[in-house]
Amino acid sequence: MPSTTGVVCPHCGWPDAAEPFQVVSTHATATGGTVWTRCACGSLQVRVVDDHGTRVVSRGRPSPAGC
Repeated sequence: MPSTTGVVCPHCGWPDAAEPFQVVSTHATATGGTVWTRCACGSLQVRVVDDHGTRVVSRGRPSPAGC
């Protein structure tokens, strides 16, 4: 799942272009899809998949026991 953001998780440095550590759920949309993922550090991410590729559009913080 390539990323169009080219950035890394600000909490642990896991590359957004890498395969997500854990896929929590996937949802089809009219323009592609939404994928909820969990990073290696525990932060929850929302990835949008559409004609422009895949990008992280929202990112939570890891739990205090994360990173």
